[in-house]
Amino acid sequence: MDKTNEDFETVCKFVIKLGTLAHRYGTQARRLESYLTRVTRSFGYSGFFRSTPTNISFTFTQPDELWHKIHHIYMPGTGFDLFKLSKVGELVADLESGKITLTEANDNLDEIDNITLSPPYPYGKILIAIGYILSGAGFAGFLNCGLVNIILSAILSLIVYLIILYSNKFSERFEYWTPFLCTFIASVIASLISIILPETKVYLVTLSAVIYLIPGFTISCGIIELSYKYVQSGIINIVNGLVYLSLLFAGAWTGATIIKSLFSVNNTQYTTISLNFIWLFAMIMAVGLCIVFQTPKRDFLWAILGSGIACLGIVLGEAISGVNAGNFFGAVLAVVFSNIWSAKTNRAASLVLLPSIVFLVSGSIGFRGFVALSSNNTTIGEQEFIHMFVVAVSISVGLLVGNTIYKPKITL
Repeated sequence: MDKTNEDFETVCKFVIKLGTLAHRYGTQARRLESYLTRVTRSFGYSGFFRSTPTNISFTFTQPDELWHKIHHIYMPGTGFDLFKLSKVGELVADLESGKITLTEANDNLDEIDNITLSPPYPYGKILIAIGYILSGAGFAGFLNCGLVNIILSAILSLIVYLIILYSNKFSERFEYWTPFLCTFIASVIASLISIILPETKVYLVTLSAVIYLIPGFTISCGIIELSYKYVQSGIINIVNGLVYLSLLFAGAWTGATIIKSLFSVNNTQYTTISLNFIWLFAMIMAVGLCIVFQTPKRDFLWAILGSGIACLGIVLGEAISGVNAGNFFGAVLAVVFSNIWSAKTNRAASLVLLPSIVFLVSGSIGFRGFVALSSNNTTIGEQEFIHMFVVAVSISVGLLVGNTIYKPKITL
């Protein structure tokens, strides 16, 4: 094999490994495909890529060659790890600038993938636990659930984190039922506490405890991909989001129903907090999400600022034309900010965009729709489900408009 073919083979293997890891760390399908195309072109070769939540197809071509090298990889799914995603982006930047060789970059990808929840990770298990607590308490405060429910949400968020942490040690079949188990245990505990503290709102507290697991971002991504004619990836994301949402609700409903059948539960109205503190709790939730997503420390304040800008968009939109306009303006401002930040810093836009979009949590409305249906409030349940998709579409359109206002740089 001559030197050119050796280089071609090495480049193909590197790009395949790069795409696999970036997919695993949470890059959107369209962004990943554009990024891999740019990286492959920088080596002097052509590449065509197709990414879905369950597989990636790689196609490589040498200059003036008719034959293609095609490689398919099955992916178990995507996750969110902004720290590793940033490391991958920095590695490719060093490679393209000539600071490291292709062989070194290939080895460094393996090192990045093998990083565990200890240094150099920015946040270890204790800080991640705090992140879950802040996310749950912040969301409960954002819903104005009252002090008792906010405290309970924080406690249950910690329990949910422990379930997720230790479920990884069991079989893959058990991991599939993790969302069900999280909401089941949270709703059982909340229901038992509601016997002593009638102001406890079981479903809202359970929702707050699992806010990190709510698949609103997945559903929104599916709608965006459909708008770009990524039909397969879009449908898979939407279906996966709805299935995951169903598992979350099934656990919450089962736990609450069991306790209600055994004990008499009389809920009372809870005392709300001052409206002046709602947006403070929103920022507390944003801090928690950034910790859980492993946002690099150098980007942490920028990610919080992005969430704050999304909040500003929500306030402006609601003042103009209601809740849906708020989600739209929030998404637009978040995308424009992340694209400008990415262009100025040469870092992945996802680092500041992901917490901002998850902050808009369209999936939580679908969860409340399930709750309404379980209480025989069919009309309200149907309205909540319709509203969930309206919110998801509002966020998706906001993302599209934001990318039109300021064209994003091709990053992860």
